Amino acid sequence: MATILDKQRYSCPLAGMRTVSAIQRSLPILHSSQGCAEKLFGGGGSSGYFSPHIFPCSALGESEVIFGGTDRLRETIEYAFKVVDADFYVVLSSCVSEIIGDDVVGVVASFEGSEKPLVYASTPGFGGTSYTGHEAVLKAIFSQYLEPAATVEKGLVNVWASVPYQDQYWAGDYEVLGSLLESIGLTPNIIFGYGSSLEKVQRIPAAQFNLLVSPWVGLSGVQLLEERFGTPFLHYPTLPVGAVETTRFLETIGSFAGVDPLKTKQVIDRNEERYYHYIERYADTFLETRVMAKYFTVISDAVQTLAFTRFFTNDLGLLPGKQYVIDETPEEYRDLVRAQFTDLNYGNAAEISFESDGHLIHEQIRAADYHGYPLLIGSSWEKPLADELFAHYLALASPSLERLVVDRSYVGYSGGLRLIEDIYSVVMTRFN
Repeated sequence: MATILDKQRYSCPLAGMRTVSAIQRSLPILHSSQGCAEKLFGGGGSSGYFSPHIFPCSALGESEVIFGGTDRLRETIEYAFKVVDADFYVVLSSCVSEIIGDDVVGVVASFEGSEKPLVYASTPGFGGTSYTGHEAVLKAIFSQYLEPAATVEKGLVNVWASVPYQDQYWAGDYEVLGSLLESIGLTPNIIFGYGSSLEKVQRIPAAQFNLLVSPWVGLSGVQLLEERFGTPFLHYPTLPVGAVETTRFLETIGSFAGVDPLKTKQVIDRNEERYYHYIERYADTFLETRVMAKYFTVISDAVQTLAFTRFFTNDLGLLPGKQYVIDETPEEYRDLVRAQFTDLNYGNAAEISFESDGHLIHEQIRAADYHGYPLLIGSSWEKPLADELFAHYLALASPSLERLVVDRSYVGYSGGLRLIEDIYSVVMTRFN
């Protein structure tokens, strides 16, 4: 029986257009009805050289549904090549084009040999979520565009982590992850955000290894790269937030990459000294703020829920309540994700729920005993609930309608300090 999903926090696979857009000078071409780009892109930072307002679209209507839309798609691609000065083009299918059975693969194949690189990803709305749409775009690029490299570049590391725009901190996260790798002498190859380009996409097969920093999103992609090009991958499931996880992250990466352990240790010691210097300076604030929550709950996708759970437990010493993973994690990955919530410091383990229905999540939170003010990390959907429960609340997950994020990130040592600032800024409003 069909059910209603309350307070949805992701969109359909056609949102893979955001992954394309995150590669500078890359253009999505939508084989869809009108309005999909405007409706699905959302969020800040979507203007610029190519905004969703100008994404080429075949604008499927009643005529195409009856007689087919392949001619319309071919015409749209031809005009996109003529009118829009992009370096890379990706055709994305939709509910309508997949239901009527348009031969999108055949149309894209007819442009083989053109000066403009063009690939195709299947992203119908009924085929998954914005997370699987992101994976579909990556696998389309890996399988249809990339060619084996002549040589492997030692120290070159492809970095795969946050889903662009689905995670509002994606741009800053990639920059910080890149800086962390650079600090131990590696060369990050990041195809999303500032400094990205088609040239960086082309360098993917030349990497020494692929680094996946995510519980499950992107795992099928790095496995495909290993299969096609023999590139090994390191799967680090947790986005490193704060000193405990970032130190573990650098040690793991350094060991895998063959970095001199002394160099890695020097980087860690320098960053930990600064991190704990500031923790010590504000220890009175942390210890004497009696209204700070004892228990916390995070409601977000697997990436954020895991990262924040580990940070709040391992760095701040808070106790995990029930945690919620809302990204429709596929069954084959759920045990892998669960295991990351049991490996916490001080013998702690967090109960998690793979739940997407906001109504059910809120009912369970209302019924929980937080032994005082709860700390709720979620989206704007949680604001009324936080008011009802007198909770400390931060909207760090999607959708977030009350924060403008430009290049902010909670990744790394400094990112952990920023998150502490934000949490205690909320807590201290109790006194105002």
